Amino acid sequence: MSWQYRHTVLSLCMLAFLVTYFARLAISPVVPLIVDDFSVSNTAIGVALSGMWLAYGAAQFPSGVLADRHGERTVILVAVGGTAAMSAVLALAPVFPAFVVAAVLLGLVAGLHYAVATTLLSRTFDDIGTAFGLHSAGGPLAGLVAPVAAAWVGVRYGWRPAVALAALVGVPVFLLFAWRVRPTEPRRPDQPMRDRFAVAPLVELLSRPSILLPLFIAMAGTYVVQGVMSFLPTFLVEFRGFSPPFAAGVFSAFFVVRAVAQVGLGRLSDRAGRDVAIGAAMLAGAVGIAAFVFGPGLVGVAVAMLLAGSGASFFSAIDPRFMDALGDAERGAGFGLVRTVYTVIGSAGSFGVGLAADLFGWGVSFAILAALFGVTFAVLAANSALGTGY
Repeated sequence: MSWQYRHTVLSLCMLAFLVTYFARLAISPVVPLIVDDFSVSNTAIGVALSGMWLAYGAAQFPSGVLADRHGERTVILVAVGGTAAMSAVLALAPVFPAFVVAAVLLGLVAGLHYAVATTLLSRTFDDIGTAFGLHSAGGPLAGLVAPVAAAWVGVRYGWRPAVALAALVGVPVFLLFAWRVRPTEPRRPDQPMRDRFAVAPLVELLSRPSILLPLFIAMAGTYVVQGVMSFLPTFLVEFRGFSPPFAAGVFSAFFVVRAVAQVGLGRLSDRAGRDVAIGAAMLAGAVGIAAFVFGPGLVGVAVAMLLAGSGASFFSAIDPRFMDALGDAERGAGFGLVRTVYTVIGSAGSFGVGLAADLFGWGVSFAILAALFGVTFAVLAANSALGTGY
């Protein structure tokens, strides 16, 4: 197949997503160093990470509105450039409150990318499940590099240089995207911004049966994935007794599995149906996270990593399900709204896991995540069996 401009767009959108993901993932491997440096609890660092993910989710809907007004290319450039800049600011935070504020701002600018890039790809490709899967693979690919790089730099030079690595990754991607991606035509350049935030149309969109069920599943699934991404290295060190470098390696392997699974799950959703692919991911995730807690030795961790990584890839099947339910004119702001709702609710995963770990221990904290994945699978299976139409 000859290389076409649309493949350039897909590749650079994937790299842009890698940058926004790298910046957020570089924090998790050095959480123990941050906790020691600022003398704060797991709950406190969970609040900071939840704030980052909350801001990331809150930016999704406005990003779609901004793209409709100014074009997708402009918004993506702001997301990548802003992520690089805020990573540097985060690394320079002198006290913990400043760290929290910088983390929230990092999430805010990083959140401008995903919904806008997804909308751009839906205008560019017909097999959107496959395209979304390839685009989403940028996140797991960041997970392959960021944990190991951040852990290595953190152990030798401290957490601040580790967090600042994202700026080094972001600048060249920003320049490449600006050079190779053409300006995009805004969908609604003249519509007043206040009209896009009218409450009644937003409520109507979210209350549609075709939106409600996947929205619930996406909220619960995102909660689980955020919790795992925020604390898996710490869990492996403090609960399973592994060394920090080994824990970082498992964390990276988790993202390698997720990168492969995202593409495969996107293809499966195009061919076998969205719900079949989503259900398979949820079941794998439930078993995998349970294996992190109860699986014996290295074999248990290996099985857990394979299944949990596959479960965390459900986004490449559920996002096309939302797109299928939205009209072409709704996909910019509409998909951004959906992303905001499920990402904002799911952002509580970092806080919830940290709080449960402080109150009940890491085993109970991760067992709760496994149970949530199991609930989403049960709901999806019941919906299919009953034929509710949701």
